[in-house]
Amino acid sequence: MSFLTILPLAVVMVAGTQFVAAVLLPSADRPRAAPLGYLAGVGAVVTAGVTVSWLVTRVLRGFADRAETDVGRLESTARRIDWAVLGLLVVLALVVYLRRHESGTPRWMSALRHAGPGRAARLGVVLVATSPTDDLTMAAVGASVARHDLAWWHLLPFIAVTLGLLALPLVALLLAGRRAMDTLPRIRTWSDRHAWVVSEVVIAFYALVTVLDLLT
Repeated sequence: MSFLTILPLAVVMVAGTQFVAAVLLPSADRPRAAPLGYLAGVGAVVTAGVTVSWLVTRVLRGFADRAETDVGRLESTARRIDWAVLGLLVVLALVVYLRRHESGTPRWMSALRHAGPGRAARLGVVLVATSPTDDLTMAAVGASVARHDLAWWHLLPFIAVTLGLLALPLVALLLAGRRAMDTLPRIRTWSDRHAWVVSEVVIAFYALVTVLDLLT
């Protein structure tokens, strides 16, 4: 497995309320500072989440490897991790499907107009840490990277792509100015209606990659 195969799961991370917040913050009283604070909060949680999953998987695999010394048993440990990742992906797909109608802008987000960087950072932490889809995605990504004996730095592209997707509204504001403010609401509406479909396609792709690992 190449670490590049986990990058599409970044789409699952940002789909939904996380992206809605990223679209709303550039229209806040501090249109640059607030989005940057939000990205910092999200980045901290995503980095911690995938790192914890990576570490836990490595530790558990280390215990299993010490207990199982022959090659066949070592391979069975890797296969069990693959089955665990596949199980996480199945649960993730189910959660995304069940939450597909939870669209629209939550009422409390209207207060984001006056959010500063500190409040935006706290929002990023809460949105990611309390999202079942994000928690499951981070667990699957960290476990999959550790299962393939990849170093921690292989998680960095996934973190970067996640933050890059959430930074798109801010980049659009910086490049297009007021024209971006007319386009972003349409993007938000499209995301509300169709993001779950994109997420399911990405999850299915990564599940297929995991199944292929199990078959080899």
